[in-house]
Amino acid sequence: MAGQSSAVAARTGNNPFLRVVAALSTLAGWSSAAMIVAAVAITCQMIFVRFVLNDSTVWQTEAVIYLAIGATLVGLPYVQLLRGHVNVDLIPLSLSKTARFYMFILTMTLSIVIVSVVLFYGYEHWHLTYERNWKSDTVWGVRLWIPYLSIPVGFGLLLLQLIADLIAVLLKIDTPFGLEDV
Repeated sequence: MAGQSSAVAARTGNNPFLRVVAALSTLAGWSSAAMIVAAVAITCQMIFVRFVLNDSTVWQTEAVIYLAIGATLVGLPYVQLLRGHVNVDLIPLSLSKTARFYMFILTMTLSIVIVSVVLFYGYEHWHLTYERNWKSDTVWGVRLWIPYLSIPVGFGLLLLQLIADLIAVLLKIDTPFGLEDV
């Protein structure tokens, strides 16, 4: 049974760092939405070309795949800002205020470490594709560093948003997990 979470979007207060990170996350969300719209438009164009004009498509499928993956990765910080990731708040809701605070610190620290590792290896992989000028093995032959750039950008912005969320709780601008005490 699905229910509504009591969590609200991350708060920034008057903290300039938190506001800049929230603005970057929002920009990433808009960019992600634009990528989805572009992927839908390209899909419609591809359907028209294949079934109405009876012509072949060369680049459309690959472009849609890269746009969908890019939208997913670049959209990560915006979803974190809105606290839209799937979560189970049964445990945090049942904890005391102090225990909830320490659980938040633990989960955010682990999240920051994991995202940092993915960011490091994602950047390394992107840089390798850029340095060696790798191209896809398709007719279109897109330079792979372009779509792979979404890995370090998306995870870098997600890392910034996670750090901002941690700082907001430590500075008492926001509450752990966005849950208010009842």
